[in-house]
Amino acid sequence: MASESSRHVVKRHRCPAWWTDAKLGIFIHWTPSSVAGWAPTDRTLVDILTSTAPDAFAEMPYTEWYQNSLRFPDSSVSRHHRDVWGNRPYEEFADGFRAGLDQWDPDGWARRFATAGARYVVLVAKHHDGFCLWPSEVANPNRDGWHTGRDVVGELGEAVRGAGLRFGVYYSGGLDWTFDDRPLGNFADTAVAVPRGAYPAYAEAQVRELVTRYRPSVLWNDIAWPQPQRELWDLLAWYYATVPDGVVNDRFLAWSPAFAALRVGPVRRAVVGLGARAARRQDGLVPPTPAHYDFRTPEYSSFAEVQRRPWECVRGIDRSFGYNRASDPGKFIGHDELVGLLVDVTAKGGNLLLNVGPRGEDAAIPEEQARRLDWLARWMGAHGEAVAATRPWVRASATTRGGTEVRFTARDDTIWCVLHRTPDGRDGTDPGASVITIPGVRPRGDRSTARVGGVPVPFTPTTGGVELRLTDLRERTPGDGADGAWSVVALEGFDASDARAA
Repeated sequence: MASESSRHVVKRHRCPAWWTDAKLGIFIHWTPSSVAGWAPTDRTLVDILTSTAPDAFAEMPYTEWYQNSLRFPDSSVSRHHRDVWGNRPYEEFADGFRAGLDQWDPDGWARRFATAGARYVVLVAKHHDGFCLWPSEVANPNRDGWHTGRDVVGELGEAVRGAGLRFGVYYSGGLDWTFDDRPLGNFADTAVAVPRGAYPAYAEAQVRELVTRYRPSVLWNDIAWPQPQRELWDLLAWYYATVPDGVVNDRFLAWSPAFAALRVGPVRRAVVGLGARAARRQDGLVPPTPAHYDFRTPEYSSFAEVQRRPWECVRGIDRSFGYNRASDPGKFIGHDELVGLLVDVTAKGGNLLLNVGPRGEDAAIPEEQARRLDWLARWMGAHGEAVAATRPWVRASATTRGGTEVRFTARDDTIWCVLHRTPDGRDGTDPGASVITIPGVRPRGDRSTARVGGVPVPFTPTTGGVELRLTDLRERTPGDGADGAWSVVALEGFDASDARAA
């Protein structure tokens, strides 16, 4: 029978206001693989997940999977490694990583993230290679000293909180290649490779150490959790008692003896096939639903509609999470796509957790990544009120008569309409003005107003919604030059114009 604490954890699914208000968080993948900083760029995550090849993960576009890809002698990573590094063991990259910390500026990072409009930061404290970014007192029985001497987790946590943001940690509970280093070719392999023996106690002790020392507001696990459900529930109950307004993600999938069935050929093939079909349908990765979580984490994927449960879209600035020096500019998310993603996720009730992958050799945020943080800073500086602390409206989106995409957010008596405008700025038939009809809204009375950048704009109710005359919108919108194709109209005192939506 479950304990009182276990039942409490299972029932809890309500995220605190700080998390649901945040809308934008920064993820940081920064491991010894960031020194090598290389992954194939010709495939996306969807390409990998929809493949049924037994060695598909050998070509993973994530640099933090570099060590796993090295276990496949014919992988593109292995060929690159032989050409550039010869027979250098992966473990030696840790020396370059530690040396690069001499140039690290955690306060500078925190200021940049805050300026970009982020409200929280999640640092990868330990990824699948088992390397810890804090001087852990929990001894690794297989690799002594496999951690930083400098307390990266503690220093970044202090800097982030000093900038007014929340701080969280990621911990790879499901994989640790210092305990189980078998090559992983597909998702079936990952379940089988959840380490046994001394690892479950080691993982629990490290998470307790992280929570006790750093009080993370987010506890972000990955892949699975190596203990059975009862022990996991006790750990999560303790976390909530220690950090009352903390949240956990949806990747605490408790270990089960059933994982062993994936060693059987027909079962493995069935699971791989099911996973490929799911990834194709979801256009990315949506983790299986565990017994308990506070928020969902689709990866390089999203949802089509507003979600009842809290969720967080997780992705990198390019095709990787860790730093990939092989990424050319075309592999990075563009300005309008980045702003549009943030707005779309917000309109559907989610947060965007955007990853930054610093270089390992000098602890610097690469230029292409920094540029995108600057884009967010300019757009959020002009339009952040349409994102932060908003909630979904009665619908997430609409399309105007002229084909302009609209995303809706709301707070109190204001509806924000974020418009993806056509190149000439027109959506109607009036050749002398920029005219757009936003469908599905109606003024409530004489005090209803429409504003752009705080400036009132004229509007006319129509049978299809409300027609706005946005002459010279770009010249009247603050942050001109940062907007790209996305503009914002604030409607105060408006309602949905159809009973179905209301």
